[in-house]
Amino acid sequence: MKQKMRVLIIGLLAIFLIAGCSSGNKAKDSGTFEGSGSGKHGDIKVEVAIKEGKIDKINVLEQDENKVLAEPVYTELQETIIAENSADVDVISGSSATSEGYINAVKDAVKKSGITLVAVSKEKKEKQTVKTDQTFDVVIVGSGGAGFSAAIEAAEAGKKVAIVEKMPAVGGNTLLSGGEMNAPGNWVQKNLGIKGDSVETYYEDTMKGGDNVGDPKMVRIMAENALDSAEWLRDEIKVEFLDDQLFQFGGHSYKRALIPVGHTGAEPVSKLKAKADELKIPIFLNMKANELIQDDKGKVTGIKAQDKDDTQITFHATDAVILTTGGFGSNIDMRKKYNSEYDERYLSTDSEGTTGDGIVMAQEVGAALTNMESIQTYPIANPKTGMISLLADTRFDGAILVNQEGNRFVEELERRDVISKAILAQTGKYCYQIWNDDIDAISKTKEAHGAEYDELIKEELLVKADTIEEAAAFFDIDVDTLKETIKKVNEYAKSGDDKDFHHRAGLVSLENGPYYIEKATPSVHHTMGGLVINEKTEVLDEKGNPIPGLYAAGELTGVIQGTNRLGGNAITDIITFGRIAGKTAGGL
Repeated sequence: MKQKMRVLIIGLLAIFLIAGCSSGNKAKDSGTFEGSGSGKHGDIKVEVAIKEGKIDKINVLEQDENKVLAEPVYTELQETIIAENSADVDVISGSSATSEGYINAVKDAVKKSGITLVAVSKEKKEKQTVKTDQTFDVVIVGSGGAGFSAAIEAAEAGKKVAIVEKMPAVGGNTLLSGGEMNAPGNWVQKNLGIKGDSVETYYEDTMKGGDNVGDPKMVRIMAENALDSAEWLRDEIKVEFLDDQLFQFGGHSYKRALIPVGHTGAEPVSKLKAKADELKIPIFLNMKANELIQDDKGKVTGIKAQDKDDTQITFHATDAVILTTGGFGSNIDMRKKYNSEYDERYLSTDSEGTTGDGIVMAQEVGAALTNMESIQTYPIANPKTGMISLLADTRFDGAILVNQEGNRFVEELERRDVISKAILAQTGKYCYQIWNDDIDAISKTKEAHGAEYDELIKEELLVKADTIEEAAAFFDIDVDTLKETIKKVNEYAKSGDDKDFHHRAGLVSLENGPYYIEKATPSVHHTMGGLVINEKTEVLDEKGNPIPGLYAAGELTGVIQGTNRLGGNAITDIITFGRIAGKTAGGL
């Protein structure tokens, strides 16, 4: 009996030990862990749940990335990492910095866990079932502001519409922009007591700003429809604009640029997409259009496209194809082809997808091009990345530009091309922008662009200093000259007369610190040339005749901005002519 009892006790102990070991093993290869990585706009913090050596779930705890560009990262990339049980994956095109931050955050969490992830077989995921042959009334290529505006107007006219977008996320350059929109006589001007602005003044500013190269008829259409386009965004699309602030971009006679909440294109793009979703307009992402299809009479009847698996998809368009693919600022070879100045030396503020696809496709079916040599740089961009500095929008409210020697060298509200050329003529081909809290209180850019502020501080491209001496020392600017420059600015601000450069809005005193000094250089920003279109947005051939079935709107057109686009005119252009294209197609 004692022997049986002894055997039973030993057996129970063995079971408990085995159970204990099993439980211990599970504990060692399971758990929830936090990690962080550096994204485009600051740290991305994630929480990674691991079960039995496999990544089960990834939650984003903190991030300040562009919400539209980050969406495919936090969905597609998460799915890929979980499926492969590894963070050694490729980045999402167009969102590489955010992707790298997210991937590194996951790797950090896994490293902290001490768990060795189990190997999994990399089975090919089933391809999404997208029909290889589809038919719509209207097919729109490109999902920026022009594409969405065209799609919404065509859909509301009763047409069956599709949007085809080659990038993994919608928005294009509209998303990356500040989102500001010129509209003479707008409601915010009335709120602020700004009088005297008119359609005619705006028309004249735009024509003069482009050296009178823009088609007067097309520029007038934009000027006359600008306010209606802005009110459409506000009332129909529900875009929120600040009601107590406007920008006066270089070359404009008045403060007339409406500013969206958040000071970026994320507000209009997210609202336009929400409206497209409400209208049930399908958006085909990761779908690159390569070729326009024509019938035997020359009418454009659709497009051929490729998805990310290189499967060819044909989109038939019963009524119209509308091209809204943007310019070619990110295509170095194309830039050099039309203007050799803008070669590899220049970075670009543009989306990776801004490679001139629509221009090339249209040209292949006989479309006429114009003004292709006119390429614009944005004067105040990040010297390391080429990205536009939205933080530096303080320039529109009184910030000054100085060179390495500490001297001003151009009027800060001149045209972009004039300022850019002036910067490139300075020591090192860069400049410094200087402002203080008094100016920032007007612009509110530090509040709106906190992530960029932190990024520039980290990269030592921006310094906050209590004194001019401290700020000058950080960038090795001649302190005596800089102090003399600031002294003159303060005098001109008090008198209202900028004797050096005749600042059109009047300078603002820099007497009080703290001071912000940002290093910047020009970066390719906008291509003014492109397709020739008429007032209906029909694409014209070399003889000036419309190519049946083909329409275009936005930066890929070349008849509106002339040699130089004034700030705030891009959104006005793309919304106005995008809507016209959609209405034209909607009436076919």
